[in-house]
Amino acid sequence: MKLVLASASPRRAELLQQMGLEFDIQAVDIDETVQQDEQPEAYVRRLALEKARASKALCPESHCLVLGSDTAVVVDNEVFGKPESKQHAFDMLRRLSGRTHTVLTSVAILGEEELCVVCKSEVSFTSISEQQLEWYWSSGESIGKAGAYGIQGKAAIFIKRLEGSFSAVMGLPIYETAQLLEQQGLTFE
Repeated sequence: MKLVLASASPRRAELLQQMGLEFDIQAVDIDETVQQDEQPEAYVRRLALEKARASKALCPESHCLVLGSDTAVVVDNEVFGKPESKQHAFDMLRRLSGRTHTVLTSVAILGEEELCVVCKSEVSFTSISEQQLEWYWSSGESIGKAGAYGIQGKAAIFIKRLEGSFSAVMGLPIYETAQLLEQQGLTFE
């Protein structure tokens, strides 16, 4: 059974490799705009499914498993996407500074059926100084990451506490992904 990752995220690919899986990458481009009155959990679930469905439509083999995933940082029920500029990244990081936020990561596996779960984690940040914001921005790590930070990089110095899944905050919940893959017939033996 062929596994296809519907993402260009190097972090998701790294996490699948950590699981010992072989896979192809079929990244797709979808509209990631939050719909009016859409709740954060419904948003990440919809995006994971849309990515997987779009990639599955491109899969030439009838027996392929397609994995789609999406991660959102949520503060006060507002979804933080990827920063569009330095100022946007600073605005997001300032709102995360000194408080706890939610990270929602959905994973969808499309095979014989469509399966999707959402993993919720709580991340508590220390207060971030303006100098630290400049330092972190200059590292380049804010670019392309939900909430303008990556837990696996330099931003780890801002994190006082994590309740939930480190891999989910990084971009793919390993435990939940393995469970869904096993439900679709892929085994880890």
